[in-house]
Parts: sequence; C-alpha cells; structure tokens
Amino acid sequence: MVPEAVPHGKQSGRAVQTADSRQGGTPKTTDRLSGPVAGPLRLRQSNERWSEKRVRNDLLTPLQNTFGATMSGPWFAPPEGWAARRLEMDNGDFALFCWNGQRAYWVGNTETPETLWRTEKYTFDEVPDDISDWVQRELFAQLEVEDPWLTEYETLAHFFLPVFLSKDGRESTREFFRDHAGGFPDADRADGLAFYNDFLATGALDDHRYTMASKLGTSEGFDLSRMRATMGEFNVAKLLVDAGNDIRPEVELDSGHSVDFRVEDTLVEVTRPRPPSRRQVDTAVAAVKASGDAKTRDQLAAHPGAVLVVDCSSFPDDDWRRVYGEKPDVGYSPTIVFRARPDGSVEGYAYGSVPFPLPF
Repeated sequence: MVPEAVPHGKQSGRAVQTADSRQGGTPKTTDRLSGPVAGPLRLRQSNERWSEKRVRNDLLTPLQNTFGATMSGPWFAPPEGWAARRLEMDNGDFALFCWNGQRAYWVGNTETPETLWRTEKYTFDEVPDDISDWVQRELFAQLEVEDPWLTEYETLAHFFLPVFLSKDGRESTREFFRDHAGGFPDADRADGLAFYNDFLATGALDDHRYTMASKLGTSEGFDLSRMRATMGEFNVAKLLVDAGNDIRPEVELDSGHSVDFRVEDTLVEVTRPRPPSRRQVDTAVAAVKASGDAKTRDQLAAHPGAVLVVDCSSFPDDDWRRVYGEKPDVGYSPTIVFRARPDGSVEGYAYGSVPFPLPF
C-alpha cells in the first residue's frame, strides 16, 4: 500500500530509491533533491524472515540515523500470528511494519530502508484482507488524530487514504478539501465534502480506488486548478452513475491515448474549464468553447464518436447562468455541458446524439 517517498532528510550525496522507481524490474536511483515525487501509499512485501532484532537493526537504525526515529507497538492489534511495530520520525513521517515467520509488510510515507528496496509493492486490495484491514485501520486512526474534521466524512477519508497519508500528497490534498470545498466555488466545506462522501458511499468507484484517488495527490506542491480538474472526473462519474450507466474509468487505448471513461461501447472524455477570471478569455462562454476546442484537437481527433463532457462545476452562479442561457456549441458533437452543485442538483445540455442516459 505504500509507495514511500523521495527522502528529504539530513543526509545528502547518496542515491536512494524513489517511490515510483520500479515496477517489477531493477530499482533505479535518483538524487533526493531532483528525483520524481512519490505516489499513493502501497504496501511493500518482503518474503524474508524477520525478527524484533532485525527490525531494530535494518529498519529503525537507518531511520534514526537519517531523521531521528522511535519505535513502538501498533495502535491496534495486528492479525493473529503477526507481530507489528510503528516507526515514527522526528519530521512527522511514519511507517508500519508487520511480520510472521514467512512474510512481512511495510507501509509508510518516509524513506524506504535499503533492505526493502527490491521488494514488490501492492495496493490495499492486493494483499490479504486481514493485513489490509489492519493497515487501513491504523492509517485512518492516524488521519483522525491529525485532521479529525476530515474523518467525519468516513467514506471519503477511506477512499483517499492512499493520498491523504502519502508523502507528497498528504498536505496538499487535505488543504484542497479543507479550504476549497473539494473544488466547488462559493460553497461551504461541509457541503462539498458531503457531496463526494455520499457519492463514494454508493461504491460506484470502489474497484477503481487507486486509479481515481491517485489523480488527486501525486503532484508536487499545491495545484488548485489541477485538483479541481481531477474532481471534475468524479463529478462526471456521478452524473453518469446517477443516470443509471455503468462506467469504467481511465481507459487505455491502442492509439496511445488514455480516455477518462467508457460507458458500454462509448468513450467519454472530460474537460473542466477554469472560471473566466483564471484564464486568458473574457467570458464564461468563451472559456467553455476554448476548453472544448483543446480536447477536439487532441484525444477526440483520434477517436471520433467519443462523447465530450464539459464540467462547469467550477463556475460561480453568474458565469454558469450565461453559459446555460446561451448554450454554446463547442464545435464538437456529441458534447455534454453541465454544472453540479454540492446539494446534488445538476443542470446541463447536450449537442448531438448522446448514446446513453442523462439526468437532464
């Protein structure tokens, strides 16, 4: 469950393995100051024998030398037959480690000790259920201590655990939901979070948790526009699911493109224009047209017949009223233009023949 992080501790000059430095091959190394950022949390699996002594020597000691670290028991009992330890760094990083006589698992948002560099990484769903449940219980409790307002929205907090507790995404993703209502303009935080919590509680995206959650939190630093655009895909997913459609997110195509959704045999590509004040156009209508034009010159040009969906949920009321009143043609068909609000209401229109149901 954990792609650990590009370390940023006290040492300098030596190469360390980064979070995404391997996908089953030989680990790459990179300087900690210039390497790629980490990804969502995953578990590392070790098939070697471990003991309390080895945990102290091979895990705790190098972390102490780099960051300053302490080791203690877990907050919750691990599965029967397993021993477990929590490692906490002076810089706020942490890790969990559990082992039995044959296997061990590591998860954390800190530097990976060298002894674990060549281990395979797995998502929550790819490890035994009892291990996954224990790890997620520990992580959720960590989040509850640090940001209890967020864990009030339990389904949302669980869904985004891989980024809420990741190395590079933990601060930016929490800030996005705390200060920007999940991307809704002029909205109360509670309403914005409840909107996404209620949708995720339907289970419609459960099978695509890592695909969808990682889009929000794998960028270095805080990028409001990109995060809003990511949540546009959640808005479109809700739009499609509420209308009774089965969806498959992130479809890789032979053309080399990746399209946001497939609804039965129809490809769906999403764009989310920024509000006019944030881009080089003068009006909301021009923003919608420009956003649609950018997509038609890229993915959609290679896949005629795909549906373009323009999510205007970032638009304040006045801007949306102008768009909805004029209903501009973006120069591509079929196109759906819509705006969702935190209370669950949605307005929109379509150009051309959309081959699946819509809620308006």
